[in-house]
Amino acid sequence: MKGIPERLSAVFAPGSPTRVVAEHLAAEGHRTYLVGGSVRDAFANRVLGDLDLTTSARPEDIERLIAPIAEHVWLQGKAFGTIGARVGGHDLEITTFRGDLYRPESRKPEVDYADDVESDLIRRDFTINAMAIEVLAEPVLVDPHNGLEDLLVNKRLRTPQSPESSFADDPLRMMRAARFIARFGLEPDPELVEAVEAMGSRMEIVSAERIRDELSKLLSVPDCSEGLWFLSKTGLSDQFLPELNSMKLEQDPIHQHKDVLAHTIAVINNTNHEDVIVRLAALFHDVGKPKTRSFERGSVSFHHHEVVGARMTRARMTALRFSNEVIEDVTQLVYLHLRIHTYAMGWSDKAVRRYVRDAGPLLERLNHLQRCDCTTRNKRRALALDRRMDELERRIVELREQEELDSIRPPLDGRQVMEHLRIAPSRAIGEALDYLLELRLDEGPIEEEEAFRLLDEWAEAKGIVRGEA
Repeated sequence: MKGIPERLSAVFAPGSPTRVVAEHLAAEGHRTYLVGGSVRDAFANRVLGDLDLTTSARPEDIERLIAPIAEHVWLQGKAFGTIGARVGGHDLEITTFRGDLYRPESRKPEVDYADDVESDLIRRDFTINAMAIEVLAEPVLVDPHNGLEDLLVNKRLRTPQSPESSFADDPLRMMRAARFIARFGLEPDPELVEAVEAMGSRMEIVSAERIRDELSKLLSVPDCSEGLWFLSKTGLSDQFLPELNSMKLEQDPIHQHKDVLAHTIAVINNTNHEDVIVRLAALFHDVGKPKTRSFERGSVSFHHHEVVGARMTRARMTALRFSNEVIEDVTQLVYLHLRIHTYAMGWSDKAVRRYVRDAGPLLERLNHLQRCDCTTRNKRRALALDRRMDELERRIVELREQEELDSIRPPLDGRQVMEHLRIAPSRAIGEALDYLLELRLDEGPIEEEEAFRLLDEWAEAKGIVRGEA
């Protein structure tokens, strides 16, 4: 495989799923190529992702020829020229040589099939993804737009055709540019930047789901900072995440950054890129600052920005069609991200119990986010926060050894309350349980006998008479 990365040997080896597919398509004279991300990642020495194939066969022929050898066939993309198949335990996407054309008013692409790989490659999003290797021939890189040089030598991001034409085909490509800039350390061509600045409004025809998925992919890049700055500086983020540039306007002397956006991007990069929940929380954790900024005695403050930010986070993530579970987790992290500062005087048992109860299953993520939220250049302040977090985590370990800290609940359940007070189900049951839970958080474990005594005191104070609903 002269000139081809050795790591692709298995992809082209006899009996491999890609070769088996190519051989079945070749039975009727069709040529098949490995194309796109897997070729790019092989040359960039990255872990290979999904294997995509492109072929001269039309979708109906792909389906007919592949069905006998596939464990499963997916036809969701057939209208757009793509057949999915599981062959030899590997999932493949096989797409007819094509070019996608978006109507100006529509999210649905018109599909125009081609007969040669060069015509297909020119319709790809960027030159680094417009490379192919024929599966059955002597492996030779097909790279008509010098994508390999752009990837490894020039370190630039550009489109095979004019950026205006490329982005007209699919406006989401403007957003994808941010991910490739960040992932491969590329510099966007000036023409590409100008096209994004001019065509940003075309994002309105892209579905919220596609934008959501692309944003999540960008945030999963280990160092996504340059991608986020690209979205900000071109104004593209204003089309789907206007909160990003809103933060750019707000001075934040506490963190000694030019603005809140610079701090936010630094926090995102501090967090674990493999946990998109934490990265989303880092993205949104200070979105409430612009609306809560006030000036007091010559300084800037952002009182209750975590409360406002949590509401803004929920609204934006709902608009982007994130799942309810993800929205709840991210919103709660945003709401709690300042909790570490609440207990500046030290961590009492009561404070630790409430912190763990409020964080729930997000405890480890919350601790991680709060550590990453420290981007100050003031070493003394940074060390102070580290010590505070260390103290909190130590206290959590100590209390876990003494009591069931992760499953704190009232010392009595609803049935016991109803039977003891001899009252029917009512709002009073919930109020009683809330009262007992607060006592449990304040005082630690409470024996059952003591719990009943405390319940009696509460009922008497509330004027609740036994036997009355």
